[in-house]
Amino acid sequence: MRNLGLILIVIVATIAACAKPQKNSIEMPYKSGDFETVIDGKPTRLLTMENKNGMVVTLTNYGAKIVSVYVPDRNGQLADVVLGFKSIAEYQQYGASHGAIVGPFANRIANASFTIDSVTYNLPVNNGKNCLHSGPDSWYRKVWDFQKDENVTVFTLKSADGEFGFPGNKTAKVTYTLTGDNELKIDYEVTTDKPCHINVTNHSYFNLRGEGNGDILDHMLVINADKSTPVTAEMIPTGEIADIRGTDLDFTSPQRIGERINNQHPQLVIASGYDFNYVINKNEDELAFAASAFEPESGRYMEVFTTEPGVQLYTGQHLRGIEVGKAGVAYTKLTGFCLETQHFPDSPNQPGFPSTLLNPGETFKSTTIYKFSAK
Repeated sequence: MRNLGLILIVIVATIAACAKPQKNSIEMPYKSGDFETVIDGKPTRLLTMENKNGMVVTLTNYGAKIVSVYVPDRNGQLADVVLGFKSIAEYQQYGASHGAIVGPFANRIANASFTIDSVTYNLPVNNGKNCLHSGPDSWYRKVWDFQKDENVTVFTLKSADGEFGFPGNKTAKVTYTLTGDNELKIDYEVTTDKPCHINVTNHSYFNLRGEGNGDILDHMLVINADKSTPVTAEMIPTGEIADIRGTDLDFTSPQRIGERINNQHPQLVIASGYDFNYVINKNEDELAFAASAFEPESGRYMEVFTTEPGVQLYTGQHLRGIEVGKAGVAYTKLTGFCLETQHFPDSPNQPGFPSTLLNPGETFKSTTIYKFSAK
């Protein structure tokens, strides 16, 4: 009888073990060593955060970038939903903005200049005659200092007065937190010792089917915005804040990204797709819902919350197939989309937009949350 009892205990224990949900094992296409080098005398690293649900986020201090975000589909299968590369060498070779913290000023500044207190500051010209994302060698090509404590990773960077043309000795701090609710929270802080325009964002490209797994045209998108900031042929805001309800730019109800992308709306023609700043329906500094994306095949669902007044939808129409991603697949047109939370483009030259001017003694603070689930 004793042996029978032991057998029953073993059987029950085996059944219980089998009934426990098993985490998916992730075979990443890179190793930590692929991210270990020295740039400008500073070491680069790969940092990994994983929550109780098996969601995994990898980061690098080169550009404070998001390298991968592994999240489950409706069947619990994990996939990496962020476009990117599998080594520091490839981030140096290809587009450094993938997954990166963009600053001191994200998006475009007209004529690559702005004026503060009668002093004009000239910035790098890298987008026609304009400055895009602070130039070709901005914060996303810098090696940040970091501290990691389990699922909280803090990156810090000092940016000298005059670097990329921007005034003031600036200190930037970006904190990534992976929560137990499958949220990736990003907190930004910037200080300066001279007045300077600040607009910081994260430039991740998403594909909820999995990076390298086709285009994003069937993603269902919602943007909590009745208005946008129209642009000129050079993609510079006109200064107008326009009502877009009922137009091809309206995502207040769920729409396929590809449903109207080739329509002849003048703004879509100018941008060859979506590349627009949406004015979020929210109160100033309120952490509010900005947008969501749903991929029907996998069931993956992403929600975006932010304290920022705007969000830039970019549908990756300028991905040209010359960058080969982590899965070994070239990133061609429309294979990833961005939802970049931000202040409005060209705000330093647009007095009617919310101000981006940061003064000494003040701290720029901003929070954005990307929350993942499946349905």
